[in-house]
Amino acid sequence: MHKKLILSGAIALGLAFPTLAQTPAQVKYANTISVEDLTKHLTYLASDEMQGRDTGSETGKLAAQYLADFYKNIGLTAPVNGSYFQTVPLVTANFSKVTLQIGKSKLVENQDFVFTGDGNMAKAAKADLVFLGLVTDENLAKVDVKGKLVGLWAVGVRSNDLVTKVMDAGAAGIVIVTMEGQANFDRIANRYKTLAGRGRIGFDKETAQRPIFMVSSDKMGQLFNTPVETLKEAAKSTPETITSQKATYQIVKTITPVDAVNVMGFLEGTDKKEEVLVISSHYDHVGVSSTGEVFNGADDDGSGTVSVMEIAEAFALAAKDGMKPRRSILFLNVTGEEKGLLGSEYYGDHPVFPLANTVNNINIDMVGRIDYEYDKEENKDYVYVIGSEMLSSHLKKINEYNNITYTNLILDYRYDAEDDPNRFYYRSDHYNFAKHNIPVIFFFNGVHDDYHQVTDTVDKIEFPLMTKRAQLIFHTAWDLANREQRTPVDGTNTRTDR
Repeated sequence: MHKKLILSGAIALGLAFPTLAQTPAQVKYANTISVEDLTKHLTYLASDEMQGRDTGSETGKLAAQYLADFYKNIGLTAPVNGSYFQTVPLVTANFSKVTLQIGKSKLVENQDFVFTGDGNMAKAAKADLVFLGLVTDENLAKVDVKGKLVGLWAVGVRSNDLVTKVMDAGAAGIVIVTMEGQANFDRIANRYKTLAGRGRIGFDKETAQRPIFMVSSDKMGQLFNTPVETLKEAAKSTPETITSQKATYQIVKTITPVDAVNVMGFLEGTDKKEEVLVISSHYDHVGVSSTGEVFNGADDDGSGTVSVMEIAEAFALAAKDGMKPRRSILFLNVTGEEKGLLGSEYYGDHPVFPLANTVNNINIDMVGRIDYEYDKEENKDYVYVIGSEMLSSHLKKINEYNNITYTNLILDYRYDAEDDPNRFYYRSDHYNFAKHNIPVIFFFNGVHDDYHQVTDTVDKIEFPLMTKRAQLIFHTAWDLANREQRTPVDGTNTRTDR
């Protein structure tokens, strides 16, 4: 019944599917994607020797060279003026000094607070710390925020717009609670502490005097000498009842250029070669901890990176046998995803091939593991599919057709909801294609205990399942690259703001 529903929908939309019978050529080349090859590549890229492939690091460059050499060896061309590398002009901002004192209490960075803002100050500033709570027009009318540090209660909401609104109202800076419970805050603070000393990587922008200090709900209560429940209640409509405090703070910042690249290999198509399908992953991870522990990043996103490599090789083998795709395919491994989707953002703003000719982006980020949701299930052959029906009415059905025909995985769409609290749609590189109205499909295995931990290692990868997922992606890519009409952009992008 499931097959009939999908096919009837396809017919109604005028989609062209041959039959449910498998195409021998596709099967032949899909089967070149093997456990052995995926294991070989991932064992190298996620080894201790690679030191976590941090953006701009020496081992990050080694990983990039490994990818470029691979693309060259399988016969893909170098599309960036004869190079496999696209330079991404990043810098590191190091905050060598961040201090915050409220009253007589000197707070400890990455223990009592986490600095998430920007700024550079020659000397310490003094200001009142006032409590605003919820950012409403009513509260702003009751509390004078001009020239003040402003305490915000932003639990369960997106805070960026709220911070901007308060800063635009004249605030000198922000002290913000974004989650309740000390334990939740401690996890974030410990991660910042682990990565301390390496600075923040991003594009070189003018420094904004925007000091933002994130604290736990418990700490906010302590700063205002007020019980947390009382503070929460006052946050709604009576923030003026909370007594202000005296604050002193300083931020010192230095900027250093970072040598970072996107890596890409190109396979030119035949009669529709001006149209380009992009298959992407990010090859960076988060390096080593302050104590020297390696974040291997086997699943995140070593698994996606080696899947792209194997899919590229399958297409390259087909091309050598005289079966080049009709459309061109760009195999793109981006840098800086862990720093804020930087490499894909740069590609989107500086595309090697015109975005108008880019028909789809298939993004692969974490496809090597089994998550909490499926760990206890009898059938663990699943993959999460995100974003496939937002911009094109065809893309989801094309993927489902190929899954039914070739791989028979469970396609789980639970994280495709616009109100998904995990916001996975916004957290990987397909986002920077979708925001340009390019239909995307994001393949993902969900999170697990080793996500962003030093325990995300190769020995925990489910290679047979990862192989099956990569084969599905190959079949979908083959279809998209060879069908008569490109997938139409007949939907509306309702998720433009991260």
